[in-house]
Amino acid sequence: MQVLKLLAELQREYSFSMLFISHDLSVVRTVCDDVMVMQRGSIVERGASHDVLTRPSHPYSQQLLDSIPGSPGFSLTD
Repeated sequence: MQVLKLLAELQREYSFSMLFISHDLSVVRTVCDDVMVMQRGSIVERGASHDVLTRPSHPYSQQLLDSIPGSPGFSLTD
């Protein structure tokens, strides 16, 4: 988490973009402004992280969210 906070701080200070690839959706929520969901190498959904992670429009995105331990009670909206 310390490294992620440092990246966010550097990004704000120097105004740069970065590509962040992760399977951890809570990290994606914290670090990313926009998200793309890929299935078998193809983008199936993209948009603002908050929108995709709280209201997914593609079935695969919903499956990913449902696979989080503790679902459906798990919330990505702290």
